[in-house]
Amino acid sequence: MSAAGRAREPEAEMPATEKDLADDAPWKRIQQNTFTRWCNEHLKCVQKRVGNLQTDLGDGLRLIALLEVLSQKKLGRRYNARPTFRQMQLENVSVALEFLERENIK
Repeated sequence: MSAAGRAREPEAEMPATEKDLADDAPWKRIQQNTFTRWCNEHLKCVQKRVGNLQTDLGDGLRLIALLEVLSQKKLGRRYNARPTFRQMQLENVSVALEFLERENIK
């Protein structure tokens, strides 16, 4: 078989290795820190703060607050102010996502 007809090298189609993921980690950390600082800059006017994006936005409350600050609008739908159960947290995130859809924000 000629060089032009050969199949691609197997490593060209392999999924990311642990080394690739480790090489990518500093960039991800920089992005997380940058977005966290950006969120906190906007949330300080409502006395809220994000320390960890993955956990602090999970209940929807800080996400809702951020959307209200950025849009300068109230969400217009009630949400769970004290979401003690996972279902309540998911409902809050849904309220935030519905607001984005309603406002045509992508």
